[in-house]
Amino acid sequence: MDQYRVFYRLERLLQSPDKLSNQLLFQIPPSMQSVLFERYYNFDEAFVRELLGKKLSKGTKKDLDDISIKAGVSLRSCRRQFDNFKRVFKVVEEMKGSLVENVQQHFLLSEKLARDYSAIVFFANNRFETGKKKLLYLTFDDFAFCAEQLIRSWTLGAAGSVADDMDVDLDREFLQELKDLKVLISDKDLLDQHKSLVCLGVRGKMSTHCDIEGNFKGLSRGLVNIATKLMHSKDVRDFFIDLVEKFIEPCKSDHWSSEDVQLFLLQYTGSAHALGTFRHQVLWERYMVTIKSCILKMYHD
Repeated sequence: MDQYRVFYRLERLLQSPDKLSNQLLFQIPPSMQSVLFERYYNFDEAFVRELLGKKLSKGTKKDLDDISIKAGVSLRSCRRQFDNFKRVFKVVEEMKGSLVENVQQHFLLSEKLARDYSAIVFFANNRFETGKKKLLYLTFDDFAFCAEQLIRSWTLGAAGSVADDMDVDLDREFLQELKDLKVLISDKDLLDQHKSLVCLGVRGKMSTHCDIEGNFKGLSRGLVNIATKLMHSKDVRDFFIDLVEKFIEPCKSDHWSSEDVQLFLLQYTGSAHALGTFRHQVLWERYMVTIKSCILKMYHD
């Protein structure tokens, strides 16, 4: 009972970590404070996987009974974790500066846990679809890795902005500009040149059953069409389902290995720089570096 009483008084301080280090009621050494913060803000991956991309609202909180059963996590624990996610989101969503550093600074968490919370905040803000049947094979770690790539390359902060929520919101100007990449599939000469360069670059290096000649146009159209639609909020939400349907599934059906996919994407990205009439090299690099990293993480052999 003493332990429960202590925790009851301590919990409000754990919800505002800076207050715990400045109070005199509990004599807790800094090393133990760090352990307390880490454990209080820790979460179950099965629970966060169910919650990822959902709005952290009262409506979602009402569904925690069902999510608790599905994830195999106690309802009390689900409520603590949900409240922690919402608290961190509210504190850091409008802040300038690095999202990870803001989480670390205000909640005194380890870098690993701060990165995970940054991914949760990023997904909650941009409402990415993660619950469709075709995406259920993906783990929280897969999505957290992709979130880190998107934050690093596609947000306002990546573009050098020092605006509020610079690591939370995607760079809309960049997403608008991506429509210029359509020339890679709409210009027949460019499409044929690109195909020839890629086929030449991977010849003899990929598995013998990989039909690059037959698959190139479909895969290229898929990747470029994803880019050109990202100016619309709905298509941003469908980003991961589009990657699976338009690229990962066709490669899977042709029995490509992860190494085959990596080699293709490397040649596909690099060969575009050799196209003399293609004028959007910087834009292409910014888009494809992130796409390549996400696909390789999502492509499970």
